[in-house]
Amino acid sequence: MLGQILVTKQTGPQGKVVSKVYLCEKLSLVNEMYFAITLDRNTAGPLIIACSKGGTSIEDLAEKYPDMIIKVPIDVSKGITDEDAAKVVDGLAPKVADRNDSIEQVKKLYKLFCESDCTLLEINPLAETSSNQLVAADAKLNFDDNAAFRQKQIFSLRDPSQEDPREVAAAKADLNYIGLDGEIGCMVNGAGLAMDIIKLHGGTPANFLDVGGNASEGR
Repeated sequence: MLGQILVTKQTGPQGKVVSKVYLCEKLSLVNEMYFAITLDRNTAGPLIIACSKGGTSIEDLAEKYPDMIIKVPIDVSKGITDEDAAKVVDGLAPKVADRNDSIEQVKKLYKLFCESDCTLLEINPLAETSSNQLVAADAKLNFDDNAAFRQKQIFSLRDPSQEDPREVAAAKADLNYIGLDGEIGCMVNGAGLAMDIIKLHGGTPANFLDVGGNASEGR
């Protein structure tokens, strides 16, 4: 597998070169659930999403089990409360793990989310083992690039070979750039509006590039 091209939904059709393979302990799982913390614009704060079914994408879960997904917004001024964590655990509905221990696990995950400047913490599956433990059997974390200055240890793990080379080059030039799969390049003030106009007229943007806000005479 090392050195080969791996194609997934996340990589796009071009795939990514496999540079590392992680070996993990084999677990005996008796139940799989879904757990995530993300940032929600509607509530202007963290949002915990939980489902008693797991092991597949949240999109598939939402399609198959929409009534089983619960969402618990967290007040950033108060932080996560025991009541918030209990709602999440009730949504997860663990079968063998201790309820109070599970509540503490949820609170610890929220603490990790905040202290690490995450924009996403997704555990899928959050699983119960045959020894009645609640474990993160698989996890995905995204971090706020703006927090790189205080999360030096986390960002030291960054592997540019796994990123879009266009975005790596743009970041070195201090440009706010995201590569897309369209055919029309954008370099505008107000990139979102420009991209909407392109789509309105039947085109597809090749990139997001917003030069507003940090443009200077020298640049």
